[in-house]
Amino acid sequence: MYRNDTNQRVQKSLKGRFLLFIGILLFLVYLTMGLFVIFDKRLPLGIPDNYRTFLGIVLIVYSLLRFVRLLQKK
Repeated sequence: MYRNDTNQRVQKSLKGRFLLFIGILLFLVYLTMGLFVIFDKRLPLGIPDNYRTFLGIVLIVYSLLRFVRLLQKK
């Protein structure tokens, strides 16, 4: 919920709430995936550790960028 110019409470539409939920879900998915790539050595990716760490960091940074954009839209 947010407030408009006349200080009345206005509820987000169903579409807006759904897109907010999807945005938060994708942020969590990318963040979790990045952490798994970095820390779970059982994951059969077949790439060297330094590239694995780089890929994990890229996924985490991308998830943070998605979260910042989500906050700016709100």
